[in-house]
Amino acid sequence: MTESVDLADAVATLDQPWQPLTVAVLNDYDVRVVKVLGEFTTHSHPETDELFLVMSGVLTIRMSAGDVVVKPGQVYVVPKGVAHQPFSPDGAEVVLIEPSATVNTGDTPSHLTADRTLR
Repeated sequence: MTESVDLADAVATLDQPWQPLTVAVLNDYDVRVVKVLGEFTTHSHPETDELFLVMSGVLTIRMSAGDVVVKPGQVYVVPKGVAHQPFSPDGAEVVLIEPSATVNTGDTPSHLTADRTLR
């Protein structure tokens, strides 16, 4: 990579919610952007934490211990193995940082499972 990445431009290329796009790779980790809208499937990642950084909108991460509301400019890390359900009734744009091999639906494959897509 010989140029910087404009995250807003990258997320603007996405035409469907819940379809993450890898915009950079850091060691064995992907930096991904995703548009979210409505409810995602409840899932966990048994082997890794997952970082959510909200660029715009509001993201609620539902968990059995309680919901976490993440607003623009805020970050939250879901610990490995914790079941969570991202939710945004009005939509949000989010940056995810997670190992490159991480599947977006974790241990719960569904119609929302997305292939790893590189920019």
